[in-house]
Amino acid sequence: MRIGYACLTVGVVDTAIKSCRARNADARRLYEITENNLLSLEHMLYYNIENNIRLFRISSELIPFGSSPVNTIKWWDLFRTQFEKLAEIIKKHQLRVSMHPGQYTVLNSPNEEVVKRTIADLEYHARVLEALGTDSRHKIILHIGGIYKDKKEAAERFMLNYDRLHNRIKQRLVIENDDKSYNIMDVLTIGRSCGIPVVFDNLHHKVNPPDIIKDEIDWINECKATWKKEDGRQKIHYSQQDRDKKAGSHSQSINPAEFIEFVQRLGRKDIDIMLEVKDKNRSAVECIRMLQELDLI
Repeated sequence: MRIGYACLTVGVVDTAIKSCRARNADARRLYEITENNLLSLEHMLYYNIENNIRLFRISSELIPFGSSPVNTIKWWDLFRTQFEKLAEIIKKHQLRVSMHPGQYTVLNSPNEEVVKRTIADLEYHARVLEALGTDSRHKIILHIGGIYKDKKEAAERFMLNYDRLHNRIKQRLVIENDDKSYNIMDVLTIGRSCGIPVVFDNLHHKVNPPDIIKDEIDWINECKATWKKEDGRQKIHYSQQDRDKKAGSHSQSINPAEFIEFVQRLGRKDIDIMLEVKDKNRSAVECIRMLQELDLI
């Protein structure tokens, strides 16, 4: 079992991921930001290794405007040496990394221009993971998208557009239930049809459950069947509700006792758990410490 966190390392020096506005994104500025971000990623990885964190989601902002025509520099060539160094760290310490495109990467949009930009963005994410020397166990997480007044048609459009993707993207893509439109049963239906691994998100499931009532552990076990050997160990997302915010909002930190109870109910170690929490690495460190004490990891 690996426990991880997403994108930012809180309270650790020299780990900031920088960006800039499009109007300032000339070649010099893009080079400087990319150089900074790759060094920041290196520092994050070493911090994670020191703290037994073997699962990490890399920020989509690693390469500024990575999938946009705004960025014209060949970053994968210019920074080949830096990527090779990062690849060696990931391989040597058996880290598992992933990426999660943002809300504007929508494969089932009825707007063809949006779909084209989405495909370009997925190609960018795949290129980053390739530059890091990773194989198909290192994933790109994607939501299904919108309903657009006809959920069945929107789901079919996702599957049609999925077929347009290059195999180098397909072999990395995993899909996740969301808290508004596509519940875990919807996503499993699509995943089984297309042969895409499914990521179960526990908080999204609580906010947007299907009509069929099952224990969340049963849903997690159903998702496991969608993961093939080449996809690596099943991966899920775990978060807790911020009681002072709207349903689906992540808590500031993970309540360790509640998390331990969840892991015990899982009853197995052949699974990777990505914590989605505001204090990021701090909760990950505490949860790992407690799991080690209880011999649950």
